[in-house]
Amino acid sequence: GMLCQFFVLSPRGDTIITRDFRGDSVKGTAEIFFRKVKFWAGDAPPVFNVEGTNFMFVKKSGLFFVCTTVSNISPVFAIELLGKMTKVFKDYCGVLNEESIRKNFVLIYELLDEIMDFGYPQTTGTENLKACIVNEAITVDGPKLGLSLPKMNPRTVPSNAVHRPVGPAVGGSKKQKNEIFVDILERLTVLLNSAGYVLNSSIDGSIQMKSYLSGSPELKLALNEDISIGGSGGSYGAVVLDDCNFHECVDLTEFDDFKILSFYPPDGEFAVMNYRVTSDFRVPFRVFPVIEEVTPYKLELTLRIRADIPEQNYGGNVQVAVQMPKSTQNASCELPPGAQGQQAEYSSAEHKVFWALKKIPGGSEQAMKCRMTFASACTEQTKREVGPISLNFEIPMYNVSSLQVKYLRISEKHKSYNPYRWVRYVTQSSSYVCRT
Repeated sequence: GMLCQFFVLSPRGDTIITRDFRGDSVKGTAEIFFRKVKFWAGDAPPVFNVEGTNFMFVKKSGLFFVCTTVSNISPVFAIELLGKMTKVFKDYCGVLNEESIRKNFVLIYELLDEIMDFGYPQTTGTENLKACIVNEAITVDGPKLGLSLPKMNPRTVPSNAVHRPVGPAVGGSKKQKNEIFVDILERLTVLLNSAGYVLNSSIDGSIQMKSYLSGSPELKLALNEDISIGGSGGSYGAVVLDDCNFHECVDLTEFDDFKILSFYPPDGEFAVMNYRVTSDFRVPFRVFPVIEEVTPYKLELTLRIRADIPEQNYGGNVQVAVQMPKSTQNASCELPPGAQGQQAEYSSAEHKVFWALKKIPGGSEQAMKCRMTFASACTEQTKREVGPISLNFEIPMYNVSSLQVKYLRISEKHKSYNPYRWVRYVTQSSSYVCRT
């Protein structure tokens, strides 16, 4: 596959990075691209053609990473390549945002010249590039998460430690701390009915790792031994994964018998294992909507959300959106007295009610009332137009599938070596919807 150009655009359409590999493209492709994407009805597709030039892009942290070609290459190849390039940029800059790319543009151009040659990709391995890269990264603060993760012990790590560049950084100490970060990230897709029953549910899970270990020792990562794969139900309470795949560096010799993964971690961020679960699991939030007709011109929706998670956990940054009937003239929201860290409002442009909750403690129930007024009398059809209700949230230090990392050890050969190990669990919503 052969590419003609590569560029990075800011959310406003400014060109931050641009490289023409072959000099056979039309002028002004970045402007053509941005105009096309900006005025596309809805979301622009990742691949499109304008007058003989193929544009392919991915969007990360609000930035557009774009490549163009005049030849007929595989679009999936280009998208995969762009994904790999953004990962390399993130590994070397520490964070991937507009500020880090602007500050590290010399490093980005150097990486680009090593990754691509005359429009042909050479290597996208963070590890392989280390030998060729001489520029040091200028570190930038990582994204501030709205969540302050609970301090599990006094030695917890500041969240920006994971945003460290893999290579040397300007002003950084030559002696880097030996650390390894493991994230068990689970994204939920759940569909509930109005009685709070689960109609459909699945978990997309991933064990992500970022290693800053010198001398790349062999690691052993042990998971719970009662995991069964391929939907063949194990013992009661066992973790049943429908399927899973592993990073190519993982040695699976001890996996079948002991559920141990052995590997030499590559530099930068990588997914040790991805897995999928569709068997029944306890969903973290139950949603109970009740719609009543107050007068023929007024409906009242009472919405209750119950957090079915342990009391020591909480749902953070919970965003609830409720679709209102198109004929709604006005809607007002009412929160119970003493509701802290919550706000609810009706957006007439979108015909939606948005309810934001900073925190829902485990075991608690939250409620909101919403009154809708209409110009003409309500019908059964009007009632049916209330909903669906969607939730967005993050639950730190909790995972639904009960897949656990039992230990992360440095193998026998490197006994004296004792790095810092940080393991955290995060559950997020991918699509969490309640039908009314």
